[in-house]
Amino acid sequence: MKEHGHEAVVIGPDRFSSIPCPTYPEIRLAIAPGGKLTKLIEDAMPAAIHIATEGPLGVAARRYCLKRGHPFTTAYHTRFPQYIHSRFRIPCAWSYRFLRWFHNPSSAIMVATQSIEDDLRARGFTRIRRWSRGVDTKMFHPRDKQFLSGPRPISLYVGRIAVEKNIDDFLSLDLPGTKYVVGDGPQMAHLQKRHPEVRFVGMKSGEDLARHYAAADVFVFPSRTDTFGLVLLEALASGVPVAAYPVAGPLDVIGGTDAGVLDEDLRTAVLKALGIPAETCRALAGRYSWAACTEQFIANLHPFENASVPIRREAEAPSMEKP
Repeated sequence: MKEHGHEAVVIGPDRFSSIPCPTYPEIRLAIAPGGKLTKLIEDAMPAAIHIATEGPLGVAARRYCLKRGHPFTTAYHTRFPQYIHSRFRIPCAWSYRFLRWFHNPSSAIMVATQSIEDDLRARGFTRIRRWSRGVDTKMFHPRDKQFLSGPRPISLYVGRIAVEKNIDDFLSLDLPGTKYVVGDGPQMAHLQKRHPEVRFVGMKSGEDLARHYAAADVFVFPSRTDTFGLVLLEALASGVPVAAYPVAGPLDVIGGTDAGVLDEDLRTAVLKALGIPAETCRALAGRYSWAACTEQFIANLHPFENASVPIRREAEAPSMEKP
């Protein structure tokens, strides 16, 4: 955004009193953010407002914009109805009703893939715009595979260790070689006990994460609920083929290419993907860039009609009373 001449102000839960999200303690939920949020927005004097998530801050920002007649955009990053159903058995229809209420007043609902767009349109969502993703191909690239030890081939999972990621489908597979898991989450202790043969290495970032990707022989993505899966691009950029189910996310990134295998039999997908050359994977990752992602985002924003006069505090607004 800065390279395009824009200033981006991020208002997140770190600026508020917060509580841990149930079953997701790493995620913080702001407590009664309304008054402070109003001050932060008006101090920033934005020309456009984008609401990233549907949590307490997102609801408060939505209320702020609707009350004042300010346009705003939103993003649909996560298939929360499926996540909530997998954890609490709440019907997906109830969650989608809330999401339509939340998103449909926005000027644009940004989604990462065509399959998610098609799904949301079928569920009554409107004004959907594409906002793809990117990958840092300078950090994620093929490297020496000796970084990871254990019998080959090495099958790798990277991501949250949580029920909605469907990781047990991967861990339960009868595969040759060694399985590695990079990440942390509420299911980690349970799955470590259940699968002692799997190497759980915890959270990784930066160069350490990139080395783990590149040392693998196949990247396994068992999720059925992700809207995209940035880890797919990171694996591909590292020269590692992908094995996944033929569902939204993998279908949009891998479908119709030779950089991975999608199959309802995940074991079959893993074994077939092992023969894919690193160059094929790297070439697909090269189609995605953060520059293109940023340009899409900027084009999707809906500035206020008079963008040269950003929001001012109501106390500073000119009086509309007659002299």
